[in-house]
Amino acid sequence: MSAPTNQQKEHLGFIPAANFVPFTLVTMLFLIWGIPNNLNDILIKQFMKSFELSRFQAGFIQSAFYMGYFLLAIPSGLIMKRYSYKVGLVLGLFLFAVGCFLFWPAALAGAYNLFLLALFIIASGLTFLETGANIFIVEMGRPQSAERRLNFSQAFNPIGAILGVLVGTVFIFSGIEHDADKIAAMKLAGNYQDYLDEETMRVVTPYIVLSIFSLLWMVFILLTKFPKLREEGFSENAKQASAKALLKYPYFYRGVLSQFFYCGAQIGTWSFFIQYVQDYTGYSEKTGGYFLTGTLVAFGVGRFTATYLMKYFRPEPLMALFSLINVGLVAVAVANPGLVGAWCIFFTSFFMSLMYPTNFALSIRGLGANTKIAGSIMVMAIVGGAFFPPVMGFVAEHLDSMAWAMIVPLLCYLYIGYYAAFGSKMH
Repeated sequence: MSAPTNQQKEHLGFIPAANFVPFTLVTMLFLIWGIPNNLNDILIKQFMKSFELSRFQAGFIQSAFYMGYFLLAIPSGLIMKRYSYKVGLVLGLFLFAVGCFLFWPAALAGAYNLFLLALFIIASGLTFLETGANIFIVEMGRPQSAERRLNFSQAFNPIGAILGVLVGTVFIFSGIEHDADKIAAMKLAGNYQDYLDEETMRVVTPYIVLSIFSLLWMVFILLTKFPKLREEGFSENAKQASAKALLKYPYFYRGVLSQFFYCGAQIGTWSFFIQYVQDYTGYSEKTGGYFLTGTLVAFGVGRFTATYLMKYFRPEPLMALFSLINVGLVAVAVANPGLVGAWCIFFTSFFMSLMYPTNFALSIRGLGANTKIAGSIMVMAIVGGAFFPPVMGFVAEHLDSMAWAMIVPLLCYLYIGYYAAFGSKMH
């Protein structure tokens, strides 16, 4: 029997054989941006210590970061519409490198606001990467396998997330947590500020390494020939593409809202997971960090599991089922805070794992010349990650309960379940 031709491979698989190299380079971007996304969860705990922030104030780390997504999503889509996906990805990696490098002067100055600016620039670069990479993966093969293809590429994102949290736990967390009496003694001795400065400087090295790596990956993409995608075949109709035209597609704008709630649930849960673990189990920040690493492993396993299950099940009912499971898990964590509740929050990562890529692919089906604009708006929905962490911090402070703050992601999962079951229908 003769070996299958490239055309047969493309028909049988969900990755076009002729585009394997650009597919691989772009898929690795999902891993790359997972690192800074989840280093934020470490920064929240670290900056609460080094800058003496409240939970509400620390929540603005995510706000500064995800506002970058909100403000740059449309410009990134317009740039890629005018030029190409490749130009957008290169520009995104450059901005990412600049933002990471700025952590050094921010740490030397000891200025929380400069860190927030650096995080905003990092997120601005990641906006280009997410807008371009998600649509690139969806559009580069057969429409019938788009959800599965994107789940496969997105499965590398939690590997980056795990690396980010693990690097942060090992290299940023010092494991030194002083009680009130020790802090008072250090202030009297005049060496408390030195301790805070040392804790602040611990964040620099991981971000400098990230800056160098992103520049190297930018060079690899520059040297690679990218294919013309299916969506780019609509060039004659590109002038008719507009955000207003998307209002004709209810499944799209419902999907944007679903993505908003999903990003809020994911970012809010991971932002305060270490706090939940410490509050109700008495574990240290290092142990909490390893606990967070574990839940991200569950997230990664969930992505690969979902990719496999989609060979046999349609994505919509699968996402609806996983949403309802998460509603139940979070309800237990709210009602029964403690080690059982912590494990319930832990396993929500497995079931939330398919939501972002599946929601993205379902929402931009059949949009033709409007696909790039739609993709940009979907990336804007990541602003949910800016909105919900401060809300959760506010609830936690005013009710004096990190458990009750988890009611926020619970409500988000309810809407995601509705969208998967009913709102995503194309008619």
